[in-house]
Order: sequence, then C-alpha cells, then structure tokens
Amino acid sequence: MNEMQLKYGCNPNQKPSRIFMADGSELPIEVLNGKPGYINLLDAFNGWQLVKELKKATGLCAATSFKHVSPAGAAVGQPLSDTLKKIYWVDDLGELSPLACAYARARGADRMSSYGDFIALSDVCDACTAKMIHREVSDGVIAPGYTDEALEILKSKRKGTYNIIKIDESYVPAEIETKQVYGVTFEQGRNELVIDDELFGNIVTDNKNIPDDKKRDLIISLITLKYTQSNSVCYVKDGQAIGIGAGQQSRIHCTRLAGQKADNWWLRQCPKVMELPFKEDVRRADRDNAIDVYIGDEYEDVLRDGEWEKVFTRKPEVFTREEKKAWLAKNTDVCLGSDAFFPFGDNIERAHKSGVEYIAQPGGSIRDDNVIETCNKYNIAMAFTGIRLFHH
Repeated sequence: MNEMQLKYGCNPNQKPSRIFMADGSELPIEVLNGKPGYINLLDAFNGWQLVKELKKATGLCAATSFKHVSPAGAAVGQPLSDTLKKIYWVDDLGELSPLACAYARARGADRMSSYGDFIALSDVCDACTAKMIHREVSDGVIAPGYTDEALEILKSKRKGTYNIIKIDESYVPAEIETKQVYGVTFEQGRNELVIDDELFGNIVTDNKNIPDDKKRDLIISLITLKYTQSNSVCYVKDGQAIGIGAGQQSRIHCTRLAGQKADNWWLRQCPKVMELPFKEDVRRADRDNAIDVYIGDEYEDVLRDGEWEKVFTRKPEVFTREEKKAWLAKNTDVCLGSDAFFPFGDNIERAHKSGVEYIAQPGGSIRDDNVIETCNKYNIAMAFTGIRLFHH
C-alpha cells in the first residue's frame, strides 16, 4: 500500500486528505488497529525519528510523548525510583520493563501536556508497557512491533478504536524532503546531523568538567530539540526531559516555559505534594490537574471552600512560596540544551533557578561574552556545539 486516505486534514473542513509515497513505493507503516488522523501521523513520524535516534545515540530503549508535533516528554529506559513511580502513578504495576520505564518517564515529565498524546517507542512494545498505555488517555502508539499480549491489550483500549501503528524500522527516507505552503513547494536536505559526544569538545566556560552521564543527558536534550517546534529549549535530568519549551518567538520565553515545567516536575516530588489527601475515586487526570493548580500561583482555585471537597478528603495546607523556593533549591545536576544561541545572560539566570549546571548551545551571539560570564558566575559548564537545530 503506497497511499492511505484520511478522514480529514488538520481540521474537519480540510478535505480531501491522504498520505502517500510520491515515488510509488510502499508506505513504511502498517496500521494494526484504529484509523489514525493527519495530526496523529505527523506526531507518529516525528516521534519515531526521535526515539530511533535516541536509541542509536545512547544504546538504551527510548520513548516519547508527542502532542501537536512537539514532544511533551522524551526519555531513555532508566530504572525509576520509588518517588518517580509514585508521581507517575505507576507504583501499583510491579516490576517495570526498561521500555515501560522509558514511557513512564516520557509521560510523567509533563502529564498535563501529555493528556491525549501520541506515543512513539524505539523497541517492540511489551505487555508491561501496553498495560501502562492502556490506562492513560492517549490517541495512539507507533513502534517497530508488538508482542501478541501487548497487541491484545492495546486493541481493547478506547472500545477497540485505539490507533496502533507498526513501522518498518529498516525504512530510510529520501535525502531530499519537500512540503508545500500556500501552493509553493519547499525543498531541503533532511537534517541527518549526528548528535554525539564530539559536539561537546568546545567548552567555553571556566568549568570544563562535563561528566559522561551529563553528556548523555545533553545528547538527549539536543535530539529532543531536533524534533521540537522552534524556538525551543529542553531541560534534562537522569535520562529524561523534565521541561520542554517549544514554539516560542523569544528565547527567554522558551527558557522560562521549559524552566517552569522542570520546576513543576520537581515540586511534584516534594513530600507535601506527594502526601496530598486525594479521594480514592479521583481519576489520575483530575489528580494531575489538582496538583498542577496546587503547586502554582492560582492554588486558591483548588483550596477554596466548595472546591477542595471535590478531590481531597481534607483541606490541604497552602504550599507557601518559601516552602517551594526551599524545595526547588534542592534540584541540581540539570542539563540544558537550546536549538539556537542564547542572545543574553538572562537565559542563564533563569536556567540556574531550575538547577541547571550543564549547557549545550550553538554559540555565535554578539553577546556570547555576557552569556559565558553569567555561566561562570554560577560555575556552570557550557559547550558551544556550533550547530543549530531549528525545526518547523
């Protein structure tokens, strides 16, 4: 099959819609269940490229959670601590496979944004991962294969309509890619840039120590950015993205957005948040929303009388600004990647507040000296990669 008809394009009024191979070859995918839509397939193909590259670069299985053509989270298959298992709502699933750990991390980075995601997995989906996916609100999954048990679990999701796509992992796209905008065809060479340790050879700060595990995290940040709508910034810790700022016109807004998401990820791990007295019948999505409001500036929206009773067994104490600041100060060893240069040191100031100690960015700003000086003030190690990773 070299063509697939779709219900509609980005919006219901955009018809007809299809995907097809212009050279007449076979599509590299097989739809095993469901009827994926236009945006589903955009997310699927971008997500697959990301996890395939992550696995090649790190040697670890990988997963990503995509929404509207940008990742909400991406991770490799590192084991989960008891704390992470609890905040990701997977502490009741027993022993987790490496692939399940990767998806739990990818989904757990920004659970609010991952609601209704499209999942990409670097490896054959196992039953453990399928069980995790089955209980989350999601549109579909793409992977190079599925075990028989995993396929049956996923086919039962969404009353049998869940989108399950198998991709040919040996497929290699053409070197030149095209797209049309306003009837005009654009053409460019595919971004086949290899992201590896060699990009961190030019460390421009006084602190020139970037340990191997931090280089791995910087690689994860840059590969994630390669498939994130620009401008974009990505915070990574312990093998997973913890904050992604995508599609902002201003670099500092990217850094702030991603930093706030990284802060929220860390705040969720504070004992005061983990011990919130939720009612047993409150759904995970509603818990996520309540936590998001509770740790934010609008906490009164979930704590005022008539509201807290809907989700809590008793009224929680306010999570004060001082308590949050003290807890956030404990987050360290965070890595940060940027898809283009930082124009001013204010980006570094904001990144420092979220525990960033290692940075990879292209360099090349007329204010590089100010950016380097700000890094030196906080003993941050920063490498100039010399590469830009815009994605549109």
